[in-house]
Amino acid sequence: MSPSRQPIVYIISAPSGSGKSTLVNELLKLVHKLDFSVSYTTRPPRGSEQNGKQYFFIQREEFEKMIGQDEFLEHADVFGNYYGTARRLLREAEERGHDLLLDIDVQGAQQIKQKLPDSVSIFILPPDRKTLEWRLRHRSEDSEKVIQRRLDTARREIENYDKYNYILINDKLEESSESLQAIVLSERLRRSMSKGDQRMMQLADECRLTNIRSRVQPILESFRNLPAQA
Repeated sequence: MSPSRQPIVYIISAPSGSGKSTLVNELLKLVHKLDFSVSYTTRPPRGSEQNGKQYFFIQREEFEKMIGQDEFLEHADVFGNYYGTARRLLREAEERGHDLLLDIDVQGAQQIKQKLPDSVSIFILPPDRKTLEWRLRHRSEDSEKVIQRRLDTARREIENYDKYNYILINDKLEESSESLQAIVLSERLRRSMSKGDQRMMQLADECRLTNIRSRVQPILESFRNLPAQA
């Protein structure tokens, strides 16, 4: 991969509890020359989180100063805390001849798409609402109130699925991991005009929005028919 090539920016979004972090971690182990964009946030660290690893933790005043200096590709206020992707991370990836992976929400993804129309967007879905609720409860991290809020947020986020290039239904981890890797590698091949493994290309193609709409509809209905409890 030539350092002069424009990096491919991959956007990954998903409702909390969809298994996104696990899939991203597996992807980074399997795909070379792919940098993970560590976001900035004003929320305090949780548990064993370390500055510069999960997030760059900064004060609100510093974040707002960066906004004023146009240092973010995207930023958003989520539940009272700022989150944002710094422009410098894209520059650094380009200097290394690497691609860049962004783990951001629907709001941030729309901002990136406006600024970087060639970016590749991937939305990870749970197989249905019941599965997502089970995953959230078995993480044993959140109160009942937070779980219900996350389910309600998931319903709203999922309604935006058709704004993404690829939809990945995370039912079986091994298969989902293989499909995510196929999406990333097939986009590299497509842009370099190279031929690749046909099975990999087919796996990626099956996740394209135009080819997966029919599988998404039952998932959407599961969220509409089972609203979050009060």
